[in-house]
Amino acid sequence: MVTLYGIPNCDTVKKARAWLTARGVMHTFHDFKKAGVPADRLPAWIKATGLDKLLNRQGTTWRKLEPATQAGAAYEAGALALMLANPSVIKRPVVEWGGPDAPITVGFDAACWDGLAATVA
Repeated sequence: MVTLYGIPNCDTVKKARAWLTARGVMHTFHDFKKAGVPADRLPAWIKATGLDKLLNRQGTTWRKLEPATQAGAAYEAGALALMLANPSVIKRPVVEWGGPDAPITVGFDAACWDGLAATVA
């Protein structure tokens, strides 16, 4: 089962959910605002995608952070704590394309997703 993580009012998450539904890809949606960030999954996301890809340093949430907090996110432990406390600093959507060894993607990329959706459909 595909799991899409994000925030429901995020335009990219909306586009991603619509894309999956239009292609008949069964998926569940994990709402960061209601269910929180799954702390047990964050290390796997970082390992699969890299901290620089997962941590959104371009968004308004990041820009509003104190410089010391931003500096602490340069290291994995600080970044993990920041993402748990402020889910909006995670780039969205994060998608787990099946079981524990399946690919994990960050962001919406229709060309990339075409190949991944074919493996889970």
